Amino acid sequence: MRAQQVTELTGPSGLRLAETAEPGGGDGAVVVDIAAAGVAFPDLLQAKGLYQVRREPPFVPGMEGAGTVRSAPEGSGFEPGQRVVVVEMGGTWQEVVAADPGNVLPLPDGVPFELAAGMPLNYLTVWFALRRRARAQAGETVLVHGAAGGVGVAALDICRALGMPTIAVVSDDRKAAVAEQAGAERVVLVDGWRESVREHTAGRGVDVVVDPVGGDRFTDSLRSLAPEGRLVVLGFTGGEIPTVKVNRLLLGNTAVVGAAWGEFLRQNPGCLREQWDELAPLLAGGGLTPLWPAVRPLEEAADALRELEYRSATGKLVLRLR
Repeated sequence: MRAQQVTELTGPSGLRLAETAEPGGGDGAVVVDIAAAGVAFPDLLQAKGLYQVRREPPFVPGMEGAGTVRSAPEGSGFEPGQRVVVVEMGGTWQEVVAADPGNVLPLPDGVPFELAAGMPLNYLTVWFALRRRARAQAGETVLVHGAAGGVGVAALDICRALGMPTIAVVSDDRKAAVAEQAGAERVVLVDGWRESVREHTAGRGVDVVVDPVGGDRFTDSLRSLAPEGRLVVLGFTGGEIPTVKVNRLLLGNTAVVGAAWGEFLRQNPGCLREQWDELAPLLAGGGLTPLWPAVRPLEEAADALRELEYRSATGKLVLRLR
């Protein structure tokens, strides 16, 4: 089968397209023919050796994909020909994946593989961040940083489905158009964003901040919280890891919470299916309307990573394998 491999930890330049042996279905694994695979920021970090779980080359990157079950063990709940989504930390940028049944999720009919392949990491991360960590409720206002990126557009879509008004922060007009398409009620540019948020909320601030960026805007995010507001830390695509002076939290009765979805799953593996079972009905019923991803062939995986590296990507990037 064809597979993209990281052969050296140099980022996109270390990727090579290779022919490798197909995995078998031993040890109770579900074997899936992958039609499309998602591209996420952790893939870029892995390719540079900077992810929290370091893998030594050569290895296959990719943590999410969608396709059709080729074979499944009895009692797994899956059968050959079934359409599924896979969350597999061992690599999905290959034509065949053997996954633990707990990492395989049923895909609602009518959802294209290329759309589904780019959903698990971002949508389940945001679902975890909003519903479990921030305890966000309908009617609360949510500020989304990096709103034109994969996590950002997922946050805007989920907030729209759950009845939470959103303010999207983006860096330029092109990304503003993406955020509006993803469901943002208001869009503000990075320059002067705090003043714009104050104006839009009549000085009250927002109830929840979703922040996958970090960096120098973190302190202003804290200042933008309404009383009892929550800032959810999802990552640091801006590069710098900020710090917080806890007296700000005390005086504002506010909170900063982490949302490390991958680490949570390692400790609570059964929660993957629980989260998906909550999210999937919204997807099947049209409550969620994900933006169509930018799709590249498997051969162009390095270019997809470069788009993340240079922050030129909007929405989600997906690789087509079949």
